Amino acid sequence: IEAVHARQILDSRGNPTIEVDVSTKDVMGRAAIPSGASTGSREAIELRDGDASLFMGKSVYKAVQNINDIIAPKIIGMSVFDQEKVDSLMIEMDGSENKSSLGANALLGVSLALAQAGSKEKKKPLYRYLKEDLNCPVDQSEFTLPAPLMNIINGGEHASNSLDIQEFMIVPRIEKSFSENLRAGVEIFHHLKKVLNKKGYSTNVGDEGGFAPDLKTNEEALDTILEAIESAGYKAGEEIFLSLDCAASEFYNVDRQKYQMNGQELTTDELVQYYEDLIQKYPIYSIEDGLAEKDFSGWIKMNEAIGDRVLIIGDDLFVTNEKILAVGIKEKQANSILVKVNQIGTLTETFKTLKLAFENKMKAVISHRSGETADSFIADLAVATGAGHIKTGSSSRTDRVEKYNQLIRIEENLGNKARYFNIK
Repeated sequence: IEAVHARQILDSRGNPTIEVDVSTKDVMGRAAIPSGASTGSREAIELRDGDASLFMGKSVYKAVQNINDIIAPKIIGMSVFDQEKVDSLMIEMDGSENKSSLGANALLGVSLALAQAGSKEKKKPLYRYLKEDLNCPVDQSEFTLPAPLMNIINGGEHASNSLDIQEFMIVPRIEKSFSENLRAGVEIFHHLKKVLNKKGYSTNVGDEGGFAPDLKTNEEALDTILEAIESAGYKAGEEIFLSLDCAASEFYNVDRQKYQMNGQELTTDELVQYYEDLIQKYPIYSIEDGLAEKDFSGWIKMNEAIGDRVLIIGDDLFVTNEKILAVGIKEKQANSILVKVNQIGTLTETFKTLKLAFENKMKAVISHRSGETADSFIADLAVATGAGHIKTGSSSRTDRVEKYNQLIRIEENLGNKARYFNIK
């Protein structure tokens, strides 16, 4: 490593974020860091300045300075291939449990840029470098293109409408290529626009590129998606399935220990029953964050009740943290984990969490954040690990589409060795 330089750039919501360049004599690796809207309370800390006079308190100049003045001098001269050593040193330098000293966004920027530089030094595509040189954990022995969980209707914290559930997604299951499954998702998205227009609803999009119409209930949203699937010429429950990200912590009343759903106040048991009713009526593949992150006993009940029929995905519940996931596995809180690199702060720690998940036969979904950049790192990560699933938003907005485009490039690069993950 000859140089490390960070700068402040803007994310997809127009908020400041970090971009980092790690350079050797011959190459430069670059990474840009995303930011979440509905975040888990136990996520690693994203360091922001808090100065109301600058970007309404959201500037990241301090985190940038931490990279340029504190981290860079310590890692310049180290091997660009020493990913784990560099990550461990940065964690040690930060010294806090949640990376609040230097900022998880600062550490992650350096960590991902380092991997990019290493792949260029090896003259390998990033996905190959992650698997072959960094020995990332793998769930499939072959390079596997992931099934997209495509968010086509936005609600909750991602939109200004009355829908409680945050994301309504489609999951193509056409036993062909990634490109064919992506095409199905894109066509359904465009047909959904026509269906919404016909019904007189807005087709403005939310943070993750999905439409944000003022639909009245979750069921209306699901019925509208089914109509779009049929209109596009596909069969729901055979070729296309549905997925939900409920982000239940956002509609949970901590004091009353009740959930606000469709204008009603529900207990944990009533909400689990509501989900059971939904999966009996609709072809649902997965439910993410169906309960609040600290409703631990409820998660166990939900996993027992419907975990044999759908993926029960922990996002805010596990926050890509190996120690927290270990507890969840022991207590059988869920059968799947959402993986977001910025929840934990380094690539090495992300690998450790994925390794634990795969060893315990859990499914993993590699995920973006609602505040994204054009950085497509997670596309390569999904292929390298063979996780089989990627969640990266709708088929609109460049910050979302760039991940899909990178997967198209990887599929082309793999040629006849490309394998597509077919959901069951």
